[in-house]
Amino acid sequence: MRSGPPLSGEGEKSETPTRAIAFLAVAAFASQAMVRVADPLLPQIAADLSTTVGAASVITSVYALAHGAAQIFGMPLGDRFPKYPLVTAMCAFCAIAVVACGLSGSLAALGTARLACGLLAGTIIPLGMAFIGDTVPYERRQPVLGRFLAGQILGLVTGQIVGGVVGDFFGWRNVFFLIAGIFVAADVVLFTELIRNPQTRTPSRPQTESTGLIADYSIVFSSPWARIIILVSFVEFGVMFAAFAYIGADLHARAGLGFSAVGGVLAAFGVGGLAYVLSVHLLVARLGQIGLVLGGGALLALSYVALAVAPLWWVAIAAVAVIGLGFHMLHNTLQVNATQMAPKARATAIGIFSAALYLGQSAGVAAAAPIVDRFTAAPVFVAVAILFPLLAAWFAWRLVLQRRAQ
Repeated sequence: MRSGPPLSGEGEKSETPTRAIAFLAVAAFASQAMVRVADPLLPQIAADLSTTVGAASVITSVYALAHGAAQIFGMPLGDRFPKYPLVTAMCAFCAIAVVACGLSGSLAALGTARLACGLLAGTIIPLGMAFIGDTVPYERRQPVLGRFLAGQILGLVTGQIVGGVVGDFFGWRNVFFLIAGIFVAADVVLFTELIRNPQTRTPSRPQTESTGLIADYSIVFSSPWARIIILVSFVEFGVMFAAFAYIGADLHARAGLGFSAVGGVLAAFGVGGLAYVLSVHLLVARLGQIGLVLGGGALLALSYVALAVAPLWWVAIAAVAVIGLGFHMLHNTLQVNATQMAPKARATAIGIFSAALYLGQSAGVAAAAPIVDRFTAAPVFVAVAILFPLLAAWFAWRLVLQRRAQ
């Protein structure tokens, strides 16, 4: 079975379902808003449920665990059932689970509800990517996936803002009710499109091709190209967030920035990501995948060097924005390759890809922690400035070899 980027003109499909993908981006927005929405609420939740902030933080850890597990064990469903109806169903169930969060009267109940949220929301974005892989020809796929990123970026930033602002003015329970309303809105537009557009109801693959869970995983891991994409994804998130997770703490410690100012600086990452979304078509046309990978690595290197040597608020804002741009140049290229690395088990493949990102992030942050505690984050920034271009160069080389082999 051949995998990897197809030759030009391969796999011609019908017209891109732009409206359907836009509605998937709304679902992605809701899913990503859930990821960090509880972080600013922990003090309020702890006080209201008569516990400590440390104990209340279990609602964030169980969510992350469930979110990652859903991608590994839930995504094979997308290789057996149409993906769009699955996303529609997940949004409906998510709305119910998020309401349960707002109604929780104990930490145990809230933790259980958040666990359910993670299990349900964790499949929404990977299923959306797999749907795009099924319906958009490879040569047009990267700009489409780039625009799909907008929902994820906006959701992540909005979740943190909603958690802080709405929580302060209206209480932590109303934050969850608001997020539930976003899921309801996403479900309404998805269901409407599901009724109107037959393309959203197309089976993932013919029933005669149905295999088993083990066989689907075998399809993915038997592909050398898939193994490379998964490895690069794991290292990419590990290296990236080994540094990014500590930017705020470093600015507070070395530059004396208050926590509100730190939040503003980190929000620039979303600005950089949106800059990529708005320019993705031009960047793909001008640079191609190789140029995007190498350019992204170079931008990240320059930005982390700037953070290491000049911990100033105005330098940090520019550096974090450029990190957002450079990171998405590389990451979006990985995403589009992930959608093609195992077409016969596309949903399973993207689930493994997404799980590798979460595992890599956890490993990178944990590995950097003792260095930051002893030497500040500056040495980590320098190390990442060296490692990221090396990773980008190696991946670009593998892309060249993969194209020559086809």
